[in-house]
Amino acid sequence: MTVALRDAVSLRGLPAYGVFGAVLAMAGLPIYIHAPKFYVDNHGVGLGVLGTVLFVLRLVDFVQDPLLGWLAGATAATRRAAVGAAAAVMALAMLGLFAVTPPIAPLAWFALTLTLLFSAFSFLSISFYAQGVMAAEALGAGGHVRLAAWRESGSLLGVCLAAAAPAALAGATQAPFAGFALLFAGLTGVAVWAMRGEWAAMPVPAARAAFGAVLGDATARRLLLIALVNATPVAVTSTLFLFFVESRLAAPGWEGPLLILFFLSAAASAPGWAALARRFGARRVLLGGMGLAVVSFGFAAFLGAGDIAAFAAICVASGAAVGADLTLLSALFARRMARLAPEAGAGFGLWSFVTKFTLAVAAVAVLPLLEASGFSAGPENPERALVALSLLYAVLPCLLKLVAIALLYFTPLDEA
Repeated sequence: MTVALRDAVSLRGLPAYGVFGAVLAMAGLPIYIHAPKFYVDNHGVGLGVLGTVLFVLRLVDFVQDPLLGWLAGATAATRRAAVGAAAAVMALAMLGLFAVTPPIAPLAWFALTLTLLFSAFSFLSISFYAQGVMAAEALGAGGHVRLAAWRESGSLLGVCLAAAAPAALAGATQAPFAGFALLFAGLTGVAVWAMRGEWAAMPVPAARAAFGAVLGDATARRLLLIALVNATPVAVTSTLFLFFVESRLAAPGWEGPLLILFFLSAAASAPGWAALARRFGARRVLLGGMGLAVVSFGFAAFLGAGDIAAFAAICVASGAAVGADLTLLSALFARRMARLAPEAGAGFGLWSFVTKFTLAVAAVAVLPLLEASGFSAGPENPERALVALSLLYAVLPCLLKLVAIALLYFTPLDEA
């Protein structure tokens, strides 16, 4: 890489990665936080059937994400135009999901708009992360952790904005989710503009055999498995967060502030985790962050009505732990992709599938179980339903996190 290219990445590119990461994050995790409850409250769709639809859509991703990865490589020469088109589809799908009264059956509209949203999101994520591999290589030693800190900090700030926007807009409009969708569409345009020079400066080569290279590498396969297990606890808690605050803590109206606290803690911690990783090694620091998640979040199982302050403390600690997950695990995977071959950056098609699949598994598993316990949206629920909510929200994620810790501990990684 030339000196000029390295300077361009360090001075201009890294903030752009933060902005683009923020917008992608707004279209990812928050959809699983807001969309199910929005369609339950506003359109009367059942929890169980929503979970099933989300799971089926992830099965579609199982087929299309590798194809989108191939497409991301095949369109390298026209990457800027391809990204712009996909971003437009993503913004329109978000408007359809939240700002348009369903012109067909609400469940069918939910499935249609999410299919478009997830497809565009997948293509953009694959292109974005693959581009990040090239950018990090241009930065030299420590480039992957440095870029990941910018990218994932931006992502976490985007999640904070998405979590806060509906509640913040509720006082200004009768349709806060429509306002959120409009805000998202505007920010998508800003993000595309911010990254406009990156696609032209460092085009990603076509990647015909990228997925074979990734799946043929034992370390890459193990990192994908770790990502799958490690992301599932966050997926479970994200799916149930609004229900836990409203029903278990009996604190309706606190959902937005607590979500913001959680994700702000994650965002604020990301630079610190990155600095520690540069000094002590990414895997060792990541293991510490994962341990913090188990210790802190285990206390949520003992909370009941009115325990808002205690839950706020848990949000701060567990949010910081998520900051370690998002910053360091993606950096380890990106570093491995760069060592396999620059073209293997398209292996982020597999990474994208894994991270989204956990959200679908969480939805199809926990929402029907919660419904079967007698739970219904709202503050009034039988005690057995509230106990089931606590077990699913707090105990299950801790058990999964312990499995992820064991997998990472016994995975040999060369971090040189």
